Amino acid sequence: MEKVPLSELEARISSFRNMMAVSNPEWEIAAIFSKINQYYFTGTMQDGMLIIPREGEPTLWVRRSYERSQDESLFPSIKPMKSFRDAKKEFKTLPDTVYLETEVVPLALYQRFNKHFPFKDFKPVDQQLATVRAVKSDYELSLMRKSGKIHQRVAEDLLPDMLQEGMSEANLAVTIFKTLVEEGHDGLTRFGMFDNEMVVGHVGFGDSSIYPTYFDGASGTRGLSPAAPVLGSRQRKLKKGDLVFVDVGCAFNGYNTDKTMTYMFGSSLPQHAIETHHKCVEIQNEIAKMLKPGAIPSQIYHRIMDNLDEDFLENFMGFGPRKVKFLGHAIGLLIDELPVIAERFDQPLQEGMVFAVEPKNGIAGVGMVGIENTFIVTPRGGECITGDNPGLVPVF
Repeated sequence: MEKVPLSELEARISSFRNMMAVSNPEWEIAAIFSKINQYYFTGTMQDGMLIIPREGEPTLWVRRSYERSQDESLFPSIKPMKSFRDAKKEFKTLPDTVYLETEVVPLALYQRFNKHFPFKDFKPVDQQLATVRAVKSDYELSLMRKSGKIHQRVAEDLLPDMLQEGMSEANLAVTIFKTLVEEGHDGLTRFGMFDNEMVVGHVGFGDSSIYPTYFDGASGTRGLSPAAPVLGSRQRKLKKGDLVFVDVGCAFNGYNTDKTMTYMFGSSLPQHAIETHHKCVEIQNEIAKMLKPGAIPSQIYHRIMDNLDEDFLENFMGFGPRKVKFLGHAIGLLIDELPVIAERFDQPLQEGMVFAVEPKNGIAGVGMVGIENTFIVTPRGGECITGDNPGLVPVF
C-alpha cells in the first residue's frame, strides 16, 4: 500500500491555511466532508469529517472505518466517533461561522452537523479548496504521469486490436474498462459535477458520439438505456466506414488523466471530416504551447475562438445548439477541476497545474472528430503526459 507522504499532507494543510488567510482573514474553522478533499488532506477516504482550525492541530473524525484509516493514513490526528456528538465534546467554544464545501454538502447533512455544532452561519470554502488543489506537487505529478502512461498504452497501442466488426458500443466500452484496470487504472472516473455518473467515458460509433446528453461535454453517447446513459448502446454495432470515438478517463492512486482518441474502422472517412479533425489537432497543439506560467486562461480561449471561421465554429465543441463554452479544464483528483480554459477565468496559470485540452467538432452523419490529451503547465509550454498520436487511427 502506497501511503501519501506526511510531508505532502502537511504542505497541503499549510497551503490551505495560507489561502484562507488571504481570501478570508477572519476565518476560524473549516469542516471538510467530501471524500475527495478528505483524501487530499489526510490520505484516506472514510465516512467522517475533517476539522481544520486556523490554529492548532487538524483532526480527522471517522465514523467508518477508523481501523482502515489507521492502516492507510500517515495523518497525525485521527479519532473515532459514533456521531457528531462525540466530536463536539472536544470543542469548548465555537466561532460564529464555519466554512463548508457548499457545492457538495447536502442540506440534511449540514442540519445534522449543525445540531451538535451550533454555528450561527456558514460560508463556502469550495473556491479556496479548488485553488489549492489546482497546483500539483512533484509527488502528485508523478502519479499523473503514471496514469498518462497507462492511458497512452491502452488508447494508442491496445485499443485498435479491440475493434471487431459487429461488436456493440457497450462491448467495446467494457473491453476498454477491463484493459485499463488490468494495466493499472483505479477503475473510477470521478467528477465534481453535481449528480454526475460516469463509468468509463463516452464511447460511440458514427453519429452516436454526437447524440444529446446531459453531460457538460462536447461529445455524447446513447448509453444502455434512459435510466443508464453510460458505456454505450448494446444495439449499435460496429461496421465498416464507422468513426470510432473514445473519450475515457484513467486514474492512478486517485489522480486522473483524460484522453480522447478516434479511429477509422474498415475504410477512410470523408475528406472534409479528416480536414476538420486535423484542424482540431492543430488547435490542441496551439493551446499546449500557451500553457505556461503567467498565461491567462480566458485570453487563451479568446485567442483560439477569435481566429476560427464561422463554418468551423458551427459545430465546434459540440453539435448544433449543444456546444460547450470551454476548450479545456484542469484535472487531478477529479476529471473536472478548476480553472477552465474559458471566459472569466482570469487568474494566471501556475507551474504544476494540469489541463485536459479537448478541441472537438461534430459532423452530421459522421460523428465527433477531434482530440484530447492531458498537459502539465511548464515554462516551456504544456508537457503532454498521455501520448502523441494525432488520432483518426486507420483500422483496416
